[in-house]
Amino acid sequence: METLRVVVEGRKETVVVVCPGRGTYNAPELGYLARHHAGSPWLAHFDAVRDAAGKPALTALDGAAKFDPKLHPRGDVAAPLIHACAYLDFLALDRERFEVLAVTGNSMGWYTALACAGAVSCEHGFAIADAMGLNSQKHESGGQAVIVMAGEDWRVDPATERAVEAACARVGVLPSIRLGGMLVVAGPEAALDALNAQLPPLPRPPLRLPGHGPFHTPLMQASADAARASLPAAWFGAPQVPLIDGRGKVWRRFETDPQELWDYTFGHQILAPYDFTAAMTVALREFAPDRVVLLGPGETLGGAIGQTMIAQRWLDIDSKYVFSLRQEEDPFLVAMGREAQRRLITI
Repeated sequence: METLRVVVEGRKETVVVVCPGRGTYNAPELGYLARHHAGSPWLAHFDAVRDAAGKPALTALDGAAKFDPKLHPRGDVAAPLIHACAYLDFLALDRERFEVLAVTGNSMGWYTALACAGAVSCEHGFAIADAMGLNSQKHESGGQAVIVMAGEDWRVDPATERAVEAACARVGVLPSIRLGGMLVVAGPEAALDALNAQLPPLPRPPLRLPGHGPFHTPLMQASADAARASLPAAWFGAPQVPLIDGRGKVWRRFETDPQELWDYTFGHQILAPYDFTAAMTVALREFAPDRVVLLGPGETLGGAIGQTMIAQRWLDIDSKYVFSLRQEEDPFLVAMGREAQRRLITI
C-alpha cells in the first residue's frame, strides 16, 4: 500500500489539483458517487437542479444497474457526472494536511477547475458543466482520435512527433489536445479516415473516440455561440487560488479580469487546441508542489501526467520504470480514483 512521506511537523503538504475531462466515467466508475459521496448536500442540490430542468438525476444515472455505452458517455450525461465526481472529490481533500497551490484541468475539466479555484460558485460551476455537456454536442460533422507517440518507456522521439504533425497537416486533421506522450486530433470524419495511411510507424494504431466531436477546433463554433448566449460573464470572478488554463497561462486572484476569463472559457478554450502538457509543465515548474492530486472519477490522466514529468525529468524521473518505482515507494501523483491512494488524502 502506498504511504506518504513524513513532512516537517506542522507544515502542510502542497498540492496542485487536476480536474479530469470527458472519457473518465466508464463502466468501472459506475456507482462512484454512491460509493464516495452518498448523502452529500451538494449532490442533492445537483439532482434538484436537473430535476427542475426535466433531466435524469445524477444519483439515478450513477446508480444504474449496468453501464450503458450508448447513454453514459454522451456529453449531456458524462459532463455533469464527471463534474460532480471531481468537484465533490475536491471538497473531500483534507485541508488540515494539504494546501492547494493551484488548480488545472483537461478539456472539459476546465469547467470543474473554475469551480474548484473559486472563479465561479459551486452552483454556477455545475450549471456550466451541465450546459456545456449539451453544448458540446452542437458542432459541425467530425470527431476525435488519440495518437500514442510515447514508447514503452513513455518517452517521445521528437522525429516521430514531427512526422505525426506533418501527416495531420497533409490530410487536414487538427491538433485537439496535447496529453504528454499522446496527441488527440480532431477534424472531419473523412480526414480522420485518411490519416492512418499518412502516419509514421507508431506504438499502436490511432484510436477513434466514439461519441466525441471535433473538440477544441473551429468546428465547435456552434458550441461556443450557444455557451456565450446562455452562460453570462457575470458568473465569473477572480480565482481564489491560481488557475492554470489550456495554454499554460496562470490566472491569479489580483490579476484576473473576469470578462477575459469568461471570454477565454467560451472562446479559445472551445475553439483552439487544449495543451494539457503545457498546463502540467507550468504546474510543476512554477508551483513545485509536494504532490499532484488527480480528482476522480477514473485515473486515465495519470499516464499523461507521468509522461509530462518524464519529459521534464521532474524529480529525476526519466522513464516509466522510474515513475512507477516512485509511485510504489512514495506517490507523487495521488489519484483519487484509486482507492488506496484516495484514503491518503481525504478527510
